[in-house]
Amino acid sequence: MEVKVGIQNVAREIVIETSTSASGLQDALATALADGGVLTLSDGKGRKVLIPAATVAYIDLGAENARPVGFGALSD
Repeated sequence: MEVKVGIQNVAREIVIETSTSASGLQDALATALADGGVLTLSDGKGRKVLIPAATVAYIDLGAENARPVGFGALSD
């Protein structure tokens, strides 16, 4: 799923492709906000993005099951 995170006072948003579910991301953000801690997002390649939870302006959750794009998806 593609996740876009807007950060306060930053013009660009962070875009990450993750296998975490939407409810999992909501729980992680709620926990980070309650603890005053850091929101940790990880992608399929093992990279992690750490964001101070207090600076998160918004999170845009994309579709969980996106269709593949390209000619390889066609069948005869």
